[in-house]
Amino acid sequence: MLFDTHAHLNDLQYEDDLLEVMNRAREEGVENIVVVGFDRPTIVKAMELTETYDFIYAAVGWHPVDAIDMTDDDLNWIKELASHPKVVALGEMGLDYHWDKSPKDVQKEVFKKQIALAKEVKLPIIIHNRDATQDVLDILQSEGAEEVGGIMHCFTGSVEVARQCIDMNFYISLGGPVTFKNAKKPKEVAAEIPLDKLLIETDCPYLAPHPLRGKRNEPSYIRYVAEEIANLRGMTADEVGSQTTENAKKFFGIS
Repeated sequence: MLFDTHAHLNDLQYEDDLLEVMNRAREEGVENIVVVGFDRPTIVKAMELTETYDFIYAAVGWHPVDAIDMTDDDLNWIKELASHPKVVALGEMGLDYHWDKSPKDVQKEVFKKQIALAKEVKLPIIIHNRDATQDVLDILQSEGAEEVGGIMHCFTGSVEVARQCIDMNFYISLGGPVTFKNAKKPKEVAAEIPLDKLLIETDCPYLAPHPLRGKRNEPSYIRYVAEEIANLRGMTADEVGSQTTENAKKFFGIS
């Protein structure tokens, strides 16, 4: 029993073999997948996937790298989609200081607008953070994001930062990097944070876990994430899968 809380099956890399990818996921015990849309084309595809597969849900939002492209029409469209029964979160949203396409002030403004929208439509949020931890934390706090809560997606920060996020009503989601041999911080987080605040994800097609690092990632590979967390916590992979699935269903409101 596994739940991939963050996948990009709406990516063009799956155009030719999506059905096979889905079948492999089901064979590995993946019960549900949340497909994340982060701009117009990927949101449209995410919504199509929710209509095609009963076990797929969607998150819709605007990626910080493309913040400069987001219009008021886009935000209104996301608001409309938020009422769809299979849209379970807004995002991914946040800050990304690695790429310089969108100026920091524009990213912050778009991030704040999406938090405000999430509070209006009463949906949790999924956070993308790259090289911007303190600013992300400051905005979550100043904008009252605790009211809706959320997920720190593909978390690679410290145990201390993870605890700060948990205190703000956020779950910590770990993906492929926790399996990397040199990934000291994710392994510490996996071992130390409360199990009832932990989620797992692939972020596919990116960040394939060891021993598949460098290949195209897919939801069936989430078992490697569960196995690594289980090793770090002295549990079985089934126990990790069961608890993180329960956590995800509770978080997304999926019965």
